[in-house]
Amino acid sequence: MSENFMIQALSKEGISSELKLPNGQILKNRIVKASMEEGLSDKEFLPSQKLFKLYERWSQSGAGLLLTGNVMVDVNGLTGPGNVILRKDMDLSSIQKWAEIGQSGGSKIWMQINHPGRQTFGFITETPVAPSPVKVHIPGRMFAKVFGEPRELKGEEIRVLIQKFIDAAVLAEKAGFNGVEVHSAHGYLLNQFLSPITNIRKDEWGGSLENRARFLLEVLKGIKASVRSDFGIGVKLNSADFQGGGFQEEDSIQVIKMLEPIGLDLLEISGGNYESPAMQGTGTNKREAYFLDFARKAKEITKIPLLVTGGFRTRSVMEEAILSNEADLVGIAAPFAFHPRFVNGLLSGKIEKVSVEIPKLSNPALNSLSKMSAIRLQFRRMGEGKEPRLPGSLIWNMIRDQIRGRRNAKNYKKFLERISSKRITS
Repeated sequence: MSENFMIQALSKEGISSELKLPNGQILKNRIVKASMEEGLSDKEFLPSQKLFKLYERWSQSGAGLLLTGNVMVDVNGLTGPGNVILRKDMDLSSIQKWAEIGQSGGSKIWMQINHPGRQTFGFITETPVAPSPVKVHIPGRMFAKVFGEPRELKGEEIRVLIQKFIDAAVLAEKAGFNGVEVHSAHGYLLNQFLSPITNIRKDEWGGSLENRARFLLEVLKGIKASVRSDFGIGVKLNSADFQGGGFQEEDSIQVIKMLEPIGLDLLEISGGNYESPAMQGTGTNKREAYFLDFARKAKEITKIPLLVTGGFRTRSVMEEAILSNEADLVGIAAPFAFHPRFVNGLLSGKIEKVSVEIPKLSNPALNSLSKMSAIRLQFRRMGEGKEPRLPGSLIWNMIRDQIRGRRNAKNYKKFLERISSKRITS
């Protein structure tokens, strides 16, 4: 690989140092606000004023890069009823404003683009699409009807979805975002294609790992061919799904080798899915920064700049990860919900550790849902101009979140009716 495509650290100051990405983009430091689903779209499923206010806060956080929460590439696939949805020939003015706000404090902002596949809540759609008709299974009676029964995608539908990912990246570029991150982790559609548990197809999209990775590779190659050379392209990939018989570390290493020739600007390492939520730190991890062990293995086989997300809380641990070349960037999520401006203190050394005190529930799935509900509560508060606060009853937060979600789901059904009547472009 030529020197032009190698990571270039512009100083030796750990997390405070700038980083030049392969596309020439320079990040002012090594701290990344990792993606968290905001759930703050308006009734047209575009960025709302609350979302703008939230990103006004984060634009002043001091982070080198802001990754948005899930932005949907298909009107028929939502990870949550408050998602922003991109659609071809749409009015980009609100998306442009989002990009401008995100960059107003000197950070770069990349849009995370995604499709949920089978991980779609039943009150949004009873029949989500997936590589194969394998339903989400979370132990416990209360989860039996949370997700719909998926149907298998046809070959021509897969081609349509690949193009929708490409179109979404082009729209993000037109709107002024600095890049996109393709979400291929956490059990969403692209991750479902990678896993032999959820992909039991016998055609060109299933079977061997090369076939199972085809969807992801074609999306990334298509985006690469459709955007400017200085527009950032990243992918979020599971180190493993943490499920027996699923996508394992050995598979992830092989997929990273497949990604290497494409010329990506960023590779984010994470793990888990709704059935095994390791991304929430509920697995068997024994220490802070629980995906660093895998990151070391990835570093041995790729030159793609590596973003490691999951569990970072202490400045010294972050510094060690950067200075020891275990990671090029440190992704932090939940602290941005409770301490939106902590990065400046972290970089200056005034803050050594940023803590998030969300009580834990014993059931992993409930714990994951309660944590997401508590975080979304803070987003809504900041979107209303209020300060974050410690969450009250976790169960009450989840109930309110579900009520709000079902209300938004009704708006979504009206939205789809307007699309079908051709009053807006799909």
